[in-house]
Amino acid sequence: MILVKSNPDLEARIAATSDAQMQAQMAEMEAFNDELRNAGVLKDCDGLRPTSEARRVHFDGASRTVVEGPFTGDLVAGYWLWELPSMDEAVAWVRRCPNPMSAPSDIEIRQVWD
Repeated sequence: MILVKSNPDLEARIAATSDAQMQAQMAEMEAFNDELRNAGVLKDCDGLRPTSEARRVHFDGASRTVVEGPFTGDLVAGYWLWELPSMDEAVAWVRRCPNPMSAPSDIEIRQVWD
């Protein structure tokens, strides 16, 4: 699983991005997604709406508390689900990825349990 990382500053930058910039960035990302599909790597992908529209449910024993966004700290802006034989191949694909943000950003690669 490939996680596109975000933070409150990046969420604010995305909200302020012009339609033309957003369309250009989305076209670049869709071209990369097409490469992944054509290679048989991509299983699923999507972007996530901002944390201002999100909720978290905090668990403490039998208690459940709902917390409304926006949230701070390390956030997730989107994901890909890829099927590859090794972590090295996943790293190689991520290195080819266009920057998903309009600023310096991080992408995290995590293996899922089989």
